[in-house]
Amino acid sequence: MLVSHSREVAVATAELAEALTGSGTPAPVAAAGGAVDGSIGTSSELVREAVRRVDEGRGAVVLCDMGSAVLTVKALLGETGESALPENVRIADAPFVEGAVAALVTASTGADLDMVLSATDDARSYRKV
Repeated sequence: MLVSHSREVAVATAELAEALTGSGTPAPVAAAGGAVDGSIGTSSELVREAVRRVDEGRGAVVLCDMGSAVLTVKALLGETGESALPENVRIADAPFVEGAVAALVTASTGADLDMVLSATDDARSYRKV
């Protein structure tokens, strides 16, 4: 699940991660980017909808681009009742693009939530040079 301040960034990152999973059926991925009206921002409503689309009872890993995206997801994790996110939703502390690819590739192998989070942790130390 990808949360960005930009709808285009979230969608493009999801598409890239799906393309890099290789053959087979990728795990579900959803993008929640921008405000409801399409402007730059973060929407609790879009985040809730996206998490519910990817959660299949096994949990969901959320990657956020920065700042208020993280704060929005943290606030949603603290909610209870009908507006609460499903159980086992976790925020990954990882770079957005690299973490998204690592998460989706790992989840697509059938790995559990802890393994997916471990893969996103590894993405923090990817060296490029």
